[in-house]
Amino acid sequence: MADANMPAAAAIPAVADTIVPGGASRSLRHESAAMHVQGSASYIDDLPEPRGTLHLVPGLSTRAHARVLSMDLSAVRQAEGVVGVYTAADIPGDNQISPVGKGDEPLLATDLVAFYGQPLFVVAATTRGAARRAARLARVEYEDLPAILNVAQAREAGSPMVWRPMEMKRGDAQAGLAHAPRRLSGRMTVGGQEHFYLEGQIALARPGEEGEMHVISSTQHPTETQHMIAHVLDRPSNLITTEVRRMGGGFGGKETQANACACLAALVADRTGRAAKMRLDRDDDMTMTGKRHDFVIDYDVGFTDEGRIMAVDMVLAARCGWSADLSGPVIDRALFHADNAYFYPDVRLRSEPLRTNTQSNTAYRGFGGPQGIVAAERVIEEVAFATGLDPLEVRLRNVYGTHDRNVTPYNMVVEDSITHDLLPQLARRCHYTQRRAAARAFNAGSRHLRRGIAITPVKFGISFTATHYNQAGALVHVYTDGSVQVNHGGTEMGQGLHTKMVQVVMRELGLGTDRVRITATTTGKVPNTSATAASSGADLNGMAVLDAVRRIKRRLVEFAAAHWNVGEDEVRFLPDGVHVGHKVIAFAHLTRQAYFARISMSANGFYKTPKISWNGDTGQGRPFYYFAYGAACSEVIVDLVTGEMKIERVDILHDAGESLNPVLDIGQIEGGFVQGAGWLTCEELVWDGAGRLRTHAPSTYKIPACSDRPRVFNVDLLENAPNREHTIFRSKAVGEPPFVHGVSVLQAISDALASLDGYRTCPRLDAPATPEMILRTVERMRNGAPPAA
Repeated sequence: MADANMPAAAAIPAVADTIVPGGASRSLRHESAAMHVQGSASYIDDLPEPRGTLHLVPGLSTRAHARVLSMDLSAVRQAEGVVGVYTAADIPGDNQISPVGKGDEPLLATDLVAFYGQPLFVVAATTRGAARRAARLARVEYEDLPAILNVAQAREAGSPMVWRPMEMKRGDAQAGLAHAPRRLSGRMTVGGQEHFYLEGQIALARPGEEGEMHVISSTQHPTETQHMIAHVLDRPSNLITTEVRRMGGGFGGKETQANACACLAALVADRTGRAAKMRLDRDDDMTMTGKRHDFVIDYDVGFTDEGRIMAVDMVLAARCGWSADLSGPVIDRALFHADNAYFYPDVRLRSEPLRTNTQSNTAYRGFGGPQGIVAAERVIEEVAFATGLDPLEVRLRNVYGTHDRNVTPYNMVVEDSITHDLLPQLARRCHYTQRRAAARAFNAGSRHLRRGIAITPVKFGISFTATHYNQAGALVHVYTDGSVQVNHGGTEMGQGLHTKMVQVVMRELGLGTDRVRITATTTGKVPNTSATAASSGADLNGMAVLDAVRRIKRRLVEFAAAHWNVGEDEVRFLPDGVHVGHKVIAFAHLTRQAYFARISMSANGFYKTPKISWNGDTGQGRPFYYFAYGAACSEVIVDLVTGEMKIERVDILHDAGESLNPVLDIGQIEGGFVQGAGWLTCEELVWDGAGRLRTHAPSTYKIPACSDRPRVFNVDLLENAPNREHTIFRSKAVGEPPFVHGVSVLQAISDALASLDGYRTCPRLDAPATPEMILRTVERMRNGAPPAA
C-alpha cells in the first residue's frame, strides 16, 4: 500500500499530451499508472480482510496418474489453527469446473488423480501459514497407473483426444506435393510457456444473505467464474456476484484457471459462513495451473526453384494435459494461423489434441496462433535454404494477394492483405539488406561468434472462434454534476483496457479525464459477459460503451435542441463545452437541466461482432472479423562456445489501425515481443519421469530479464492505416498479435547457425532455443549429421 507521505494520485497529471508518430489519437496515461508507481493500486491481497477471514491452501496429489486408495486427513484436521478440511464430499452442487462442459475436470479429485499437483482437498485455517503446514500432514495411499507425459508417449499409447481433431483443407495437398518440382519434409518441436503473472491466482469470498456470495477474483472471465461458483454451490447465478477491479497480469492464465481458487473460496465461505481467501504460493500456482500448449509439428512442403510454395501438408500435435479445458479452440487457432501471411495453393492442416497426465494446458497470449505461425515460418525457412534465396524474398513471393491468391485453408477470403507492402517498408527502414550482408561478412571472419538476422511478418485473426463470445455489454451513468461513471464487461490486467474505455467516453462527450470514472468489473452491473481474451477487449467493450454513451447523448441532443430551440444538428459536444447553436454551455449545466426535465441519463450498451461465422464440423467459414498485421526484424549474436545468445537490435512496424492510444499500444507491442522472444529462447518447462514439474519457481524457470531486452529497440505504428472494418474509431486489436514478433528472434538465431555450413541447409532449430539447444544444434551441424526428422 502507499506510504501516507506520498503525494495523492490526483496530483500527478493524468494526460500525456504528446502525439506518438503512427497514431492519430492522444495518448492518455494509464488510468492506474500513478497508483501503480506509488504502490496504492489495490489488488486482492491488499484489500482489508473481513473479521474472521479463513485462509485456504490446497492439498495436492503426488502422483501423475493413480487411484486414490485411502486419504487420511485426521492429522490435518487436528493441526493448530485449522478450522476445517474440505473434500469433494463437501461440495453441495456439481464437482465440475470444465469450461466447455466436457465433465472431465473435477474441482477436487475423488478416486482418481490425473496429474501431479491435482487438488485433493482444501485446508481452511486462521492463518495461511497454519493452513500450509497442515496440508502437508495428509496421508494418501495410491495405486499407481501408467502415466502419459508427452506427445510421443500419447501417440504410442493411442491416448484419446481431449477434443475432436480438426482438418482444414483447400485443393488437393497430396496431388500438389506429388507434382511439385521440389519437395521436403521435417519435424519441429515447440515448447510450452508458464504465464508467470506477477499476481498469482487469488480469490476472496464473502457470504451474504439468503445464499448470496460475493467473490472478488483475479479472473479474466467474471461471468464464467460466476457460473462455476453457482454450479459448485448449487444455486442460481443471481445469488453470485463476481468482481475484479484489476489483475496483476493474466496473459490467458486467468481465463479458466482462476475458477478453481474462486470456487474453493466460495465453497469454504458457504460451509463456514465466514469470509474465505485463497492465494496460491508461486510453487503451487505453477504446479497446479495449465501452460501454453507445446507442439510437435510435422510438415511436408512442395515448392519451385523460385521459392514459390505449391502445396503444404501439416500435422500439429499438442500436449493438452489431463482435461479438455480450452485445448480444442487453442489447437483450432493454431491451424488457423499455420499459414501466417502466406498463400498455400494446395493445403491440408490437421490437429491432434492429445490427452496427457500433466497440467491441463490452457489459454495463453496468442491462443495457439503463435505455434501455428512458428510452423509457417519454419516452412519458409526450409524453402529459402533449399533454394539458396533470401528468406525475405521467399516470404514476399508467397504472401497473400489482394485480388487472387487470397483464400485461406479454412476458405475465408483475405480482403485486407498488406504484408506485401509492410515487409518491404520495414526492410527499407531498418536497412535489412545492408545489415544482412554485413552479418555474413562478419561470420566469414569470426570463429566463435556468429550473427544472424531475420525479418518476419504476422497476420493475426481477430475475434473469438466461438462465435457466441463475440458480444459485450456496458453500463454508463451520467450524473447531474456532469460526471460520468462507466462499467463494462472487460477486465483490466495491466493492458490499459479501462483507459481506452475512458477515452471512448471522453471523445464522444468532449470531457476531461477528471469527469469520467471507470469502476470495477462486476457481474452485478453487466451480466453475461465474455472473457477478456482473443485480443477482443477494446473491440467488443469499446463498441458497447460507445453504444451506451450514444443512447444518452441522443437523449441530451433531443432535449437541448427543444430546450434552446435549435436544430439537433446544431448541438455538438466539444472539449470547451456543449455547443448549442451559438451558445457554449458547460456539460454539467446541460445534465442538470436534463435532470429537471426528467431525461434518463443512464443506459445499457451492447455490441455483437458482425460478419463472422464458423462451422467446426466442416472446418470452413469466416471466424475472424479482420486481421491485424505487422513485421519485425531481429538481429542476434550467438556464442558457439557457450550457446548464449544476445538480441542486438529489433525493429517493429505494427498495424494498430487508427490507434486508440499510441503509447499504450506501443507498450503492448514492446511487452508482447519480449514475452514472445522469451517463450522461444529461454523459457523451458521440464517434467521428470514421474510427471512432476521441475521448473516450478523463479529459481528454475527463466523469464526474460532486463538484460535480455534488445540493445536497440525501435517500434513504430503503421501510419495512415485505419481499419477497413467498422471497429471502435477504426482501431485494431493490439493484445496478442505483437507476441508473434518474437518469432523473428528464433529465425535470426537459425540464420546465425546456418553459417556453419555456408547457409546450405536449414538448421532445424527447435524451441525454446536455450543455450543447450543451440549447442546441440551446433554439434549436429559440425558433425555433418542430417537434420532431425
